[in-house]
Amino acid sequence: MFGITHYAATVLYDTTDGQATMGTTESLNDIQIRIGSTDVLYLTSGNSIPLELKRFFKQKKLSFRVLSTDKFSEVRDSLDQIGTVVIDTRDSESSEQQLVRIIECLEMEHIGVILLTGPMKIPVRSFSLTPTKTSFCMSSTIDGISTEELWARISINLACRKGASSASVKPVLPLRQVHTIFKNKLAEQLNMTKALAESLTEQLRLAGLVQQDFLPARLPNTDQLQWATVFKPAEWVSGDIYDVVRVDEQHIGFYVADVVGHGMPAALLTIFLKQALVMRETSGSNYRVFSPAEVIKNLNLRMTAQKLSGYQFATACYCLLNTKTLQLTFARAGHPYPLLIRGDEPPKQLQGRGSLLGIFEQAEYFQETVQLQPGDKLLLYSDGAEPFIGCFDEQSSFIFNEDFCQSVQQPIVEAMDLFNLLMKKRQIEYSEIDDITLLGLEILTIYD
Repeated sequence: MFGITHYAATVLYDTTDGQATMGTTESLNDIQIRIGSTDVLYLTSGNSIPLELKRFFKQKKLSFRVLSTDKFSEVRDSLDQIGTVVIDTRDSESSEQQLVRIIECLEMEHIGVILLTGPMKIPVRSFSLTPTKTSFCMSSTIDGISTEELWARISINLACRKGASSASVKPVLPLRQVHTIFKNKLAEQLNMTKALAESLTEQLRLAGLVQQDFLPARLPNTDQLQWATVFKPAEWVSGDIYDVVRVDEQHIGFYVADVVGHGMPAALLTIFLKQALVMRETSGSNYRVFSPAEVIKNLNLRMTAQKLSGYQFATACYCLLNTKTLQLTFARAGHPYPLLIRGDEPPKQLQGRGSLLGIFEQAEYFQETVQLQPGDKLLLYSDGAEPFIGCFDEQSSFIFNEDFCQSVQQPIVEAMDLFNLLMKKRQIEYSEIDDITLLGLEILTIYD
């Protein structure tokens, strides 16, 4: 077994973005290979080659030459006579920069390189005197391979060699065997990738179910209040969360919060938000209901205290409804304005000031109050729903979609069903897909 890191002759590593740029190679089915008098140049810090490799090259009838790494300059002008290069970096006394220069020089001549048992630290920038935009990044791992795999890689390197010699040779390994080796290797990698993808998908599906367990299992519908929701994650899990809680006999607190982004990181933060959003405090047998401004301010303090990595932040709108008087007080933190739908009037944005959560520890939040009446509908939503609700015009005024305006004239449950249909009918760009959450309330009658 040999530990190698393989660099194909036509793969350049550009340190500007870390991506590999593929060059053009000839198909193994159309090989007209022209290589020189030496199949393999063996570079080493010493002047010897391991006995097993020497026997291996002779057995495969490969011509080879052993050369000290420090003397590479002796063959720099005759690289057209070399098929492929094996560099033995075990106990190498050569500097990383020197090896990089050698590899870069070989790369520019389209000579495949195989590094034996010598992982280099990463990354290494080229110090070549030749102006070039390419440099190499040595692998930090070593894969053990059999002599057959080493044989196949040498064969491929020779097959892909584009030299200046007029000599034409056949592949040192039969094409059928080459194809079989790499076909089996590819099939194995594809099977592993498929298994990993299936496992990840199942884990995300289960994570989505766990997250939905944090949503209210039952909404507090009464003869006077009717609730309805839409919750549609962009992926298995969502960066949105909502809740409706009876704070005491006279108050119901409800909110929609939206973590920037979506996917698993955002979903994890929604669980924190749910636990950190506190609607009242209890002391012995007494309690005090927090005002919406206090709820949002305390939530922001808890979020900033966590010093979350990745500069994560969130938006939220929290409302407190007095079920006796139908007085609604709300506070928002960078969230879309709540919408009030009253009779046949167009939807009205309930505006209020408040910055994002999780950025400024000393941020101030303000609350507004509105008097609801029978027949009113209130709608909270995340910004993922905004494209289906309306858009801003050139004067920065929000214009509601006609279809949306028609749908919210229906009872709140039917309105949410119509909104679902609206989402299915309208196609949006993939880059615009986001988590969508709506929480609707309808006042049916006044409490006695």
